[in-house]
Amino acid sequence: MRLLVTGGRTGYLGQHVVTAAGAHHVTSVGTRDADLRQRAAFEALVVHHRPDVIVHTAYVQSDWRVTATGAAHVALAAARVGARLVLVSSDVVFSGDDGLYAESAPPDPITPYGAAKAAAETVALAVCPDVVVARTSLILGDGNSQHERLVHALVGGQDGALFEDEQRCPVHVMDLATALVELACKEVQGVLHVGGADAMSRLELGRLIAGRDGLDAALLGGTSRAAARVPGPVDVRLDSTLASRVLTTRLRGAREFL
Repeated sequence: MRLLVTGGRTGYLGQHVVTAAGAHHVTSVGTRDADLRQRAAFEALVVHHRPDVIVHTAYVQSDWRVTATGAAHVALAAARVGARLVLVSSDVVFSGDDGLYAESAPPDPITPYGAAKAAAETVALAVCPDVVVARTSLILGDGNSQHERLVHALVGGQDGALFEDEQRCPVHVMDLATALVELACKEVQGVLHVGGADAMSRLELGRLIAGRDGLDAALLGGTSRAAARVPGPVDVRLDSTLASRVLTTRLRGAREFL
C-alpha cells in the first residue's frame, strides 16, 4: 500500500507514523515538499505520488491556514485521486461541558485551535468518500514530546505549573501511530476516538512522567485554567470504546505506559 504522511519529515506524530508504516511504501511530506496553505502545490504533489492513503498529521496550533485551510486542501486532494484519508483531530473540538464524549457528540469548540480542528473535520467528512477522522488527546511516551520536556523544565526550575483541573486521555505516541496505520488499511469510516485508556489531569500526568524519569515529582506545582487565565476545555474525556472493538492496536493508558 502507498501511504503519504503529512508531517512525516519533522512532525512529532508524523515521524512515528512513518516508522509504524515500515511495511508499506511511505512518502513523507513536509513544508519543503509542498506548503499545505497552497492548494495547487499540494494537489500537484498528491497527483504525482498517487497514494492509496493520506495520513494527515500536520498542523500548526496557532495558524488557521495550516490547521483548517491546509486540512481542507489535503481532503480535496485526496478526493481528487480517490485516496483514503486518515485525518488526525483532537479532543479540543469539544468545550468540556459534557465531560465524557462519544463519537456522536457534536463539536462545540471554545478555542481557535479547537475551531480549526472542527473545521478540518467538517470539510474532510463532506468531500472525502473514504475518510476516518481519528480524534485523540495528549500525545507522548517516547521522552521527546512537549509534555515530557515541559515536566523536565519545571522540575529544573522553570516557572510554571500544571493544570490539576483538566481531564484528558493521554495516549502513547507509538500506540497512536500504529493505530493510524491500522486505520489506513481498515474499512472504517467516519469519526473514531483514539485516546488512551486512562483519564487524568496534566498534573497527574506530569507526576507519572517525573516518576518514570527519576525526577522529584514534589517539585511540580498545580494550578487551574481559571487561575492561570488560560482559556480551554477542562474536562474532555474521549470514550474510545469503539476503537477498542475495531482496532487490534491496544491504546494503553498513561498509568501503564509511564
